[in-house]
Amino acid sequence: MRLMAYIGIGSNLDNPVVQVQDAIEELGAIPDSILIARSSLYSSKPMGAAGQPDYVNAVVAIDTVLSPQALLQALQTIERRRGRERSDEKWGPRVLDLDLLLYGGRLIDTADLTVPHPGLHKRDFVLVPLGEIAGDIRIPGRGRLSAFISGCENHALRKLVAV
Repeated sequence: MRLMAYIGIGSNLDNPVVQVQDAIEELGAIPDSILIARSSLYSSKPMGAAGQPDYVNAVVAIDTVLSPQALLQALQTIERRRGRERSDEKWGPRVLDLDLLLYGGRLIDTADLTVPHPGLHKRDFVLVPLGEIAGDIRIPGRGRLSAFISGCENHALRKLVAV
């Protein structure tokens, strides 16, 4: 069965614009999946420790037959290939961060995957690009996307000019 999955992309190291653009290309090459839409690129202030560079963020929509676990593995493979090293530091600087935000209308809660992404409804740098490509989508277990955009924390989000 084909389902629509939405993936959040972020980078704030090693030329973040290029990292995000290259990641979008790699996401379009995931087997058994079709890249349906991509948002504009956005710049945002980091959530974590002060002194780190601003992030570049985007969201893509992928039509896939992969299971949520198989899609997560594909995302983690892309992250590793791009130089992502996982650490215990929460919200630290990253070459690439790929988050499975939504997977069809499913609620998923396993040891290694929670969908909808737990922070999705609180982050303007996810909500705004998601709304750009998915309109007023329903977030399973939460409600309509539009209900969260105005109430989320402001990370000085700004749309980047196409490069």
